[in-house]
Amino acid sequence: MAEGQSVLFGERPFWWIGESHVFANKWPKVQQYSSTCENGPGSPSGHAMVTAAVWWVVASSLRSYLYRRNYSIPCTYAPYLLYGALLLVVGISRVFILAHFPHQVVTGSIAGLVVGMYLNNRVPERRSFSFYVGLTASMLFGTLMLNVGLRQLGVDLTWSLALAKKWCSHSDWVRPDVAPFTSLARDCGALLGLGLGQHWKPGGWPLSRRPQALSLALSSVALYWVCWAPLPLRPPALYYVLFFVKFASVPLIVMLVPGLVHFVMRKTKWN
Repeated sequence: MAEGQSVLFGERPFWWIGESHVFANKWPKVQQYSSTCENGPGSPSGHAMVTAAVWWVVASSLRSYLYRRNYSIPCTYAPYLLYGALLLVVGISRVFILAHFPHQVVTGSIAGLVVGMYLNNRVPERRSFSFYVGLTASMLFGTLMLNVGLRQLGVDLTWSLALAKKWCSHSDWVRPDVAPFTSLARDCGALLGLGLGQHWKPGGWPLSRRPQALSLALSSVALYWVCWAPLPLRPPALYYVLFFVKFASVPLIVMLVPGLVHFVMRKTKWN
């Protein structure tokens, strides 16, 4: 498979073992897990990339906080050590379950680190709602046009789905929520939901500790329900739309629940 040699079309170990015919004479004894059967391309590792990007923001923010508190130098830089340890653990786990090759984990970690460092001081707090709408529409339209263009060139972006179904030990482990276009719907939905939340109430709601704890509990329950709510797989267009709406609701829940608690608190004078 020629496109499998490209950086963005990397093989995954659990299907490469069978497709490469390297082990035709002696099949290796390997074990798959439910997390093994990712059906997107293997390079770069999305888990490593997201972990590196998100936790870099957390680690650098915690480091700045400790520095302002005049902690010792070893204590100040401890978050970076924890950050490196977390990346190592995530990378080893992805290789262990045959979801990625080591170089894919390294590539994902480096890419995520670069993204995290670039976006760390560029939080779009003062962006208008039209910015989020335009960015969401651009991502959706651009990806769809890219898909159409690549298909005209004979490149199928869903090539990995057939391999995952072929080589996964259990067919029910090949989940639709990790497919490439499902990931696009998830990311675009979350982006639009974030824009709606920012537009509705910039800065959030002023709450004291008890209402904050109540908001956290209620939000957790609502997010759990949204996360595990089943979606119809047919027709595919309906599934993608509902998946988009599902993740657009996540930032809104984070904003809506504290807003309701704030409203009730003002009515009951509970503080």
